[in-house]
Amino acid sequence: MLTSNKNVLNWVEEMTALTKPDKVVWIDGSKEQLDALRDEAVATGEMIRLNEELLPGCLYHRTQPNDVARVEDRTFICTSKKEDAGPTNNWCAPEEMYAKLTPMYDGVMKGRTMYVIPYSMGPIGSPLAKVGVELTDSIYVVLNMEIMTRMGKAAFENLGETSNDFVRGLHSKADVDPEKRYIVHFPEDNTIWSINSAYGGNVLLGKKCFALRIASFQGKNEGWMAEHMLILGIEKPNGEVKYVTAAFPSACGKTNLAMLIPPEGYRNKGYKVWTVGDDIAWLKQGEDGKLYAINPENGFFGVAPGTNAKSNYNALASTKQGTIFTNVAINNDDMTVWWEGLDKNPPENATEWKGAKVNGKTFGEKLAHPNSRFTAPAKNCPCISPEFDNPQGVPISAMIFGGRRAKTAPLVYQAFDWNHGVFVGSIMASETTAAAAGAVGVVRRDPMAMLPFCGYNMGDYWQHWVDMGVKLGENAPKIFNVNWFRTDDEGHFIWPGFGDNMRVLDWIIERCEGNADAVETAIGYEPKAEDINIEGLSDVTVDTVKDLLNVDKDLWKEDVEGIKAFYARFGDRLPEEMAKQLKALEARLDA
Repeated sequence: MLTSNKNVLNWVEEMTALTKPDKVVWIDGSKEQLDALRDEAVATGEMIRLNEELLPGCLYHRTQPNDVARVEDRTFICTSKKEDAGPTNNWCAPEEMYAKLTPMYDGVMKGRTMYVIPYSMGPIGSPLAKVGVELTDSIYVVLNMEIMTRMGKAAFENLGETSNDFVRGLHSKADVDPEKRYIVHFPEDNTIWSINSAYGGNVLLGKKCFALRIASFQGKNEGWMAEHMLILGIEKPNGEVKYVTAAFPSACGKTNLAMLIPPEGYRNKGYKVWTVGDDIAWLKQGEDGKLYAINPENGFFGVAPGTNAKSNYNALASTKQGTIFTNVAINNDDMTVWWEGLDKNPPENATEWKGAKVNGKTFGEKLAHPNSRFTAPAKNCPCISPEFDNPQGVPISAMIFGGRRAKTAPLVYQAFDWNHGVFVGSIMASETTAAAAGAVGVVRRDPMAMLPFCGYNMGDYWQHWVDMGVKLGENAPKIFNVNWFRTDDEGHFIWPGFGDNMRVLDWIIERCEGNADAVETAIGYEPKAEDINIEGLSDVTVDTVKDLLNVDKDLWKEDVEGIKAFYARFGDRLPEEMAKQLKALEARLDA
C-alpha cells in the first residue's frame, strides 16, 4: 500500500471485489518495478523492444484494428440532469449507466493482474495539480501513464491522508469488443469508467477524460479553467518571456505551433520559443490577480504520420528515447519505426501496423495507421520550457483561438474585450478538408476546440468563461483569433505557416505590451499590414498581407446565419452575453 487514505483504500477494495483480479499490484513509480513490467510486456509479446542504440528505451505496441482511435459515439457524460450534459454530449442517467456497466466489470479481471496507478496531473506539490488513481489490467496503460503523468507514490503527497478529492478511474480492456466499448464520465462522482478498449485515447484516463472532461466540470465548480490549449513562451532578445495559450481543432497545426522554431531572422536577433504544453492547459488566478497556466501532463501523445524533421523537428526529437510507439510500422532491418510523412523511403523489409511482414516500397497501403501515435516524455523536447515544472505555472498574456477557414477569417485579429473574446472562441470553426470524411468545405463549429471534451453543458461553459473575465478584471489576458489557412482562388495557401507563424505571434505580444497599432474592423482589431514583419519572405509582400487581412462582410453575414443555427441548440442555456455579442457583430457588419 502506498497510502493510508481510507477513501482510496475503500474504493480500490470495492473495485477489486467487482473485477476479481488474480492479483493486485500498486505502482510506486520505481525504476525497478517499471523495468520488470517492460520485460514482462516484451516476454508476453504485448510490446516489442526497439533498437537500443538508435531508440534507447523505446517500445512498440499495436492495438486491434477495431480499436485505433477515440470513440465519440461511445463516450458519455452521465449527470443526474440531462440538460447539465448539454446538447453536444451523449448523456445517460448515472444509475442507468452504472447498472449497464457493472455486470460487464463483474469478474472481468479474472486471470489478470490489476494495477493501481496513483498519478498527479500537474507538478507534484503544485496548488493547481490534482490527483487521480487509475485501476487497469493493461501494462500498456501503466507504461504510458508513466510517461504522460507524474506517476507513483509521490502523487499521493498532494492528496494527503484524509482528502476525497481524487478522480477514480476504472479501466479494463476486457475483450476489446467494439459493441461493448464504453468511455463514461460521472462528473458528479469524480469517476471515469472505460471498458473494451486498449487504445491510448480511451484508456489513459488522465488525458482527455480527466484533464478535460472531468477537470472542466471541476474548474466550473471551483473557479478555474481546464482548456484544450497549448502553452508557449516567447523569449525576446532582452531575455523577457511572454506566455500565450492557444486552442485549435485537430489538423490545424497545434503541435507545430507549440514547438515552433522561429525563422532565421528572429533567431539571429536572439528570439527563442519555449514549449510548456502541447495540448492541455489548466488555468487559475494567482495571488497577484493574473491568470497562471500549468500543463497537467508530463509527456506528449502525438500523431505520428506527417511528423518529420521539417514539419516539426522538436516533436520528432522528443521521440528518440523512452518513447512508446503505437500502430506505426517497423523497419525490420534495424528495428526502428517508420510512418507516412517521416521521409520518402518506406522500408523494404517492413512490418505494417496490423502485423503483416511486407515490402514497404510496393505494399500500396498505409504502413502506419493514420492515427498512429507516439507517447514521448516532455523532458526530451529540445525546446521544453525551464518553467515546465514550476508549481505556480506561468503568467498568461494572451489567449489565441484558430481554425481552418479558406476565406472568412483573416490572418489575425484581436477581440475588442474579454467577453467579445469569449464570443470569438465560441464561434470557432474549421472547414472540412479532404482528410476528413464527407464533403469538403463544410463548416464545423468547435468552440474553444472543446466540443468533444467539455464535461458539461457548453452554454454553461461559455458562462463560466464570462464569469472568469469578471474575476480577472483588468488582469484578463487579451484574446486573439488566427487563421494560417487562407487560400487563393486556386486553393493554394497564401501564408507560409509553420515557423513563420512567429511573425503573427510577434504582433500579438506587441499588442499585449501596448507597442503596436491596430485598425478597428467589424470583427475586431487587425494589424496594419506593414506591422506584420515579412523580412526574409520571398513570396509575401505587404499587399499579400493586406489580402490576408481582408474582411469580406458578405462571407461574415453568411457565417452569422451558421452561428445563429449553432447557438439555437443551446436554448435558454445560451448566455445572454453571447446573444448580445452576436447581435453586435451583426450590427457592425450592416453598418
